[in-house]
Amino acid sequence: MSVHPNEALFEAEKPFPVVPSCEHFAGSEKLMLKALEMQVKLGPVFDITCDCEDGAAAGQEVEHAEMVARVIGSDANVHKMMGVRIHDYSNAHWRTDVDILVPKIGNKVAYITLPKSTEASQIVEMVAYIKNVAEKNGITREIPIHVLIETHGALRDIWQIAAVDWLQVLDFGMMDFVSGHYGAIPASCMRSPGQFDHPLLARAKTEMVAAALANGIVPAHNVTLDLKNVEQTKSDAGRARNEFGFMRMWSIYPTQVEAIVEAMKPDYSEVEDAQGILLAAQKADWGPIQYAGELHDRATYRYFWQLLQRAQVSGLELSEECKTAFFS
Repeated sequence: MSVHPNEALFEAEKPFPVVPSCEHFAGSEKLMLKALEMQVKLGPVFDITCDCEDGAAAGQEVEHAEMVARVIGSDANVHKMMGVRIHDYSNAHWRTDVDILVPKIGNKVAYITLPKSTEASQIVEMVAYIKNVAEKNGITREIPIHVLIETHGALRDIWQIAAVDWLQVLDFGMMDFVSGHYGAIPASCMRSPGQFDHPLLARAKTEMVAAALANGIVPAHNVTLDLKNVEQTKSDAGRARNEFGFMRMWSIYPTQVEAIVEAMKPDYSEVEDAQGILLAAQKADWGPIQYAGELHDRATYRYFWQLLQRAQVSGLELSEECKTAFFS
């Protein structure tokens, strides 16, 4: 019987998360439903984040969280790829968000995003509270946690934050991070090329990516503020992926979704190699092989397996033999 790469290559190790390269934010019920329609049309190539933080009007936090739970739990959520951003630690409503959301959709929510932390202990406390509410409600799965890095304190504690249980993604929150520099970083650096070239921002992004990858967590890049310039979004996504190592990026406008997916998807020539190498490796019981005159073993198998999973979740076409062997 053929052994699947997850069993052959990782054994007891935790595999690196395979998540879509695009995360699209929606704050209102109308925008959430529109995003779901777009997800059905384009396929499961991007996540949708329902926003309980900035999306909730003051005084209507409870009603907003209940609406989000209703949308995520509905039949419209065909691909079960909706997450939620809750209030930050300094806001008393974060516990209310968890109390409402986890019992209702803890088994269906794709992830919970924690914003604006200023130290690692806050993330530890929030994750512990989510775990406790989940356990009390009979939810046994690990609910993936995403953490926004957008303060000096969060960047200072980045390696401690990255080591917290249940973490799947670290997100860079550029606008709040720039605002926290008291004008030392000009507002123009919220846009390209400054967001990549300014030393303080380049340092923050590289440190976050390094901490994420060292802890088996996906690093996610901030938004492109130029909403309707598709080429700018594609350029930003390409620089984030190829120069800084980000593997995911936020979208805040519908046309940004396809631009991000396109810019961040694996190179198809590598995908073709990955299919051939992995199929041959599986037939050789995952021992060393020669492929196109080159030696391959478990180290390269891991690389190509992760690449192939990213290709699959990006919607790239794979051979029928490959889909049957690895994704059926």
